[in-house]
Amino acid sequence: METLLQQAGADPRRLSAQELDELGLLYRSLTSDLALAQRDFPQQQVARYLNQLVGRAHTLIYRGEPLRRRQLTHFYQRGFPQLYRALLPYTIAAFVLFLAPAVAALWAVAVNPDWIYVIEGPAIADLVAQVEQGELWTEIAPGVRSAASSLIMTNNIQVMFLTFAGGLTAGLLTLWVLLSNGMHLGAIFGLLIVHDLAWGLAEFIVAHGVVELSVIFLAGGCGLYIGDGLLRPGLASRKDLLIQRTRIGAQLILGSVPFLVAAGFIEGFLSPSAAPWWVKAAVGALSGTALYAYWLGAGRKPTET
Repeated sequence: METLLQQAGADPRRLSAQELDELGLLYRSLTSDLALAQRDFPQQQVARYLNQLVGRAHTLIYRGEPLRRRQLTHFYQRGFPQLYRALLPYTIAAFVLFLAPAVAALWAVAVNPDWIYVIEGPAIADLVAQVEQGELWTEIAPGVRSAASSLIMTNNIQVMFLTFAGGLTAGLLTLWVLLSNGMHLGAIFGLLIVHDLAWGLAEFIVAHGVVELSVIFLAGGCGLYIGDGLLRPGLASRKDLLIQRTRIGAQLILGSVPFLVAAGFIEGFLSPSAAPWWVKAAVGALSGTALYAYWLGAGRKPTET
């Protein structure tokens, strides 16, 4: 085993097929010897030596395949969009769970502005006072836009991971995040409609909002996907299904981080800028179109419809 490990170094591909077979046989024999040594001679040098040798062999045999550029490229070219389409029904459900309370809250506050306190609580009073004076809170001074962009990226990523991790609560936390954020956005827009300021917020959101919200809906879909597996495991064990679905969801979540970084960059620099509204709208339309063209069209097999 010492000779084989030295010959292989960090790459088992340096060994021939016969040597790989021998490596497997020796590893099984070593683990058996180690178990006996730990039972009968736990304080002896032989036990420490065998433990070290088994550890080296285990690292070589079971080491994960390094993440190469080719694998990452293949994931974004095929794997990511294919996984997105596989979970699309859950993502649509997340969108509906966000949209329905948003519309309801918008209508309630637009009809009766006092409903803003029912939905948001008394802490919203300062913002209401600012809106009543005809002011928005979306201005970001040019000198702090870089720091604001970094903060926005971090916050968006945290919300995405929270929405995804909510699946471990059988989807309840995911459901709460979607409903509460939908109500919050709808209530704010309802308040701004009353004071004729809704266009200002819409102009601020339009450039980054399509990508940002789309990724949040995807995270919500992943959370619902995991929660559905816990509630309806079918013939599979909940543990196995949880591991499988969490692995799939984690791939989508980690793959979405670059999109949220891009959205945070746009939100920190373009959205609060003095650029014309049509420029911001064009950026939002183009980025959203490109994102959904990628998600819905990339990585399709010839027979995939």
